[in-house]
Amino acid sequence: MVTFSHTDAGTSEAAWAASGLSATPELPLDPTELAAMRFIVLAAHPDDETLGAGGFMASMVALGAKVEVLLCTAGEGSHPDSPTTTPEQLAQVRLAEFSQALTVLGLKDHWTFLDLPDRGLAGQSETIARAVRDSARRLRGAAQPLVLVAPYRADGHGDHDAVGAVAAEVAREDGHALLEYPIWFWHWATTQDQEWRGWARYHLAESARQAKGRAMAEHTTQVRPLSPLRGDETLLSKEFLEHFSRSFEVFAWTPAVNTSEQVHSSSDAEVVFDRVHDGSTDPWNYTRSWYERRKRALTLAALPDTSYENGLEVGCSIGTLTAELAARCRNLLAVDASGSAVRQAGQLLEGSPGVRVEQRILPGDWPKGNYDLVVVSEVGYYLAPGELAALWDRVEASLKPGATLLLCHWRHPISGWELDGDTVHSLARQRLGWRTAGLYQERDFVLEVLIAPGQKAPA
Repeated sequence: MVTFSHTDAGTSEAAWAASGLSATPELPLDPTELAAMRFIVLAAHPDDETLGAGGFMASMVALGAKVEVLLCTAGEGSHPDSPTTTPEQLAQVRLAEFSQALTVLGLKDHWTFLDLPDRGLAGQSETIARAVRDSARRLRGAAQPLVLVAPYRADGHGDHDAVGAVAAEVAREDGHALLEYPIWFWHWATTQDQEWRGWARYHLAESARQAKGRAMAEHTTQVRPLSPLRGDETLLSKEFLEHFSRSFEVFAWTPAVNTSEQVHSSSDAEVVFDRVHDGSTDPWNYTRSWYERRKRALTLAALPDTSYENGLEVGCSIGTLTAELAARCRNLLAVDASGSAVRQAGQLLEGSPGVRVEQRILPGDWPKGNYDLVVVSEVGYYLAPGELAALWDRVEASLKPGATLLLCHWRHPISGWELDGDTVHSLARQRLGWRTAGLYQERDFVLEVLIAPGQKAPA
């Protein structure tokens, strides 16, 4: 638990802006996906929901998504030394402020008050978890994905951390997605903290920003002094509120793992992808899709060297990217778990000099040899976490000093598989610890180049 006070100077919004926060990748969900979801927003105190996710909630209401809010406490402990207002009086006022703020956000009567003690949520985990599950049952549309929106579980405030931890546990156990919103983190953390670099931002339309601003103004007891007397000072300073007037909101995003579906691993890969490739000569529309053609062009452009002696492509499918990589590699081995895919790729690449296509189920059947280029594109999330860790072990053992590892993955949830693209890249960076030579992220995919340690041998 970090120690801080709301009276501390804290990290300024100018510092966060200069840190590249606005370049944080977008939340990998488009409006159509969001509109089809259900959201349960948890708040430890009145104003948490508006500060951290007010713009997001207003946006979801505008999209027609179902949103319910669970308020844990009335925030009666915000001014413990007030000479004018008792905790009981403050609770009544803050609940009225909360109600009005949610009305501004389009959520009138879409909230439930749990009436738990302020500054005492660490001992209320079971009650909060039960309330979340009750709310999930009340939200009609069981086929729609459910997302829990909660305070960041390492926000530094005891109540925030407690609520965030409960939400994370319920999401994990019940197979829900999770959005965690930081509040006090922006105050006590520094721009050097690495946590936020793995988060996602949600861009706010002007209407959502205005709604958030009006809703925040309703929390009068927090943004204005209760009286001119000592102990009644403004709790949330103008400088602190600057963190929440951005054109975007930032969340730690954890996609759902569908516990009702089979979660596949590499042992299933041959059967699963043979079925995919047997049903179509181009199952992912590689040759015609502008998305796929553009992504291949960016992949080729991201390679830092003009040519490579020995390249390995992991998960080549029908060989569309392989054909373009071949022009950059003197020798190129392309592998895939699917025999059907390998046969199609072999036909496409027949006669291409220096190119071999083989059926291999990785990481177990890793090919011998040393490489100065390994490409892992749209395949990492088809491995279980332990298998992915073993894949990075194989990559590390077979890449030459100074060699290139190129990763490219879809950023949306992958139904039936445990990992998503952002997690694949994060695990690669954690396991390898290699220098990032290039990074490109957009809503749909992330493209990254890592360089193996050591000095590259002269050509």
